[in-house]
Amino acid sequence: MSEAIQGYGKIVYLEMPPRNGEKSATFYRTVFGWNVRERGDGATAFDDGVGQVSGIWATSLQLAEQPGHRLYISVDDAVESASAIEDAGGTMVEEIDPSAVDIVGMFRDPTGNLLGIHQYKPESA
Repeated sequence: MSEAIQGYGKIVYLEMPPRNGEKSATFYRTVFGWNVRERGDGATAFDDGVGQVSGIWATSLQLAEQPGHRLYISVDDAVESASAIEDAGGTMVEEIDPSAVDIVGMFRDPTGNLLGIHQYKPESA
């Protein structure tokens, strides 16, 4: 593939299955700052917190209840984000270990999808 294509290989689009689109939209807007909008075809769409990945809640898809591929959302503070996830109706299913090489945790959103959070570990001074 051509190296001239900006962002070649970058993930740019995601389809997530919801049980309840409004509940999903509220959760991801509240916890991760996603922009939620309605597309011209009536689908509820989203853009991630930095406007680089877009997607929709696709009602035709099965819930991602078991991990196949693991999708992680970048956060500034995994412990604070875990608390925000639970406050917004999600459930942490993997404990956060702030001393780990990779600071990650898995959660279920309010509709049952299994995703992860990832915090870049600060460089040692």
